Formats: sequence, C-alpha cells, structure tokens
Amino acid sequence: IIPVVMAGVIGIYGFIIAVVVGTKIKEPTGGGSAPVVPQYTLFSAFGHLGSGLTGGLSGLAAGMAIGIVGDAGVRATAQQPKLFVGMILILIFAEALGLYGLIVALIMSSAGGGACPEA
Repeated sequence: IIPVVMAGVIGIYGFIIAVVVGTKIKEPTGGGSAPVVPQYTLFSAFGHLGSGLTGGLSGLAAGMAIGIVGDAGVRATAQQPKLFVGMILILIFAEALGLYGLIVALIMSSAGGGACPEA
C-alpha cells in the first residue's frame, strides 16, 4: 500500500500546481465601448505552460519510477522481509523527482508576470 500512497502524493503535487496557476489567471478589463485591456500577459501564459509541463513530466517520471520500484519491491519483500527498508528508501528517492518538479514549477509560475515593453 505504500507505493499507492506515494503515487497519490504525486497527484497532489499536480493539483497544487493547477491551483497556483489557476489563481493567477485574470480576466481582461474593459469591454463594451471601452477598449479591452488584457491582464494576463503572454509572458505569464508561457511561464504557466512551462510550469504545468515541468510538474506534469516530472510527476510522470516519478510515477513510473514508483510503479516499477513498488512492483519489484513488494514482490521482493514478500520473499525476503529485510528488503523492506531498501524498498522504502528507493521509493523516497523516486518521490523526490516529483517534489523537485513541484519546486521548479512553483518557481516558474511565480517568475515575472510584468508587462512586456513596447517596441
């Protein structure tokens, strides 16, 4: 059950990224007779796209690693119980891949966001 719980934590990392990015998207102001002024710049949009891709791909890699290690580890632990600690350590290192992706994604989603200079 430990690999299943650790894989669920990876999903929570993705949810955190989605909430952070979703709260930073702003509707344009104006409309009607007033000109529409976008509040969500292209720079921010690409930063959030990169943030989502970073979190998603690192979560995919961490999930695959947890799945492979979890499968082999549970089978090995059933035959030799002293391998349990080693399996947990490897699972923690696999989980760290997703955590690093979360950290980088949060940094990418919070960077910049100012208006682009006019040419």
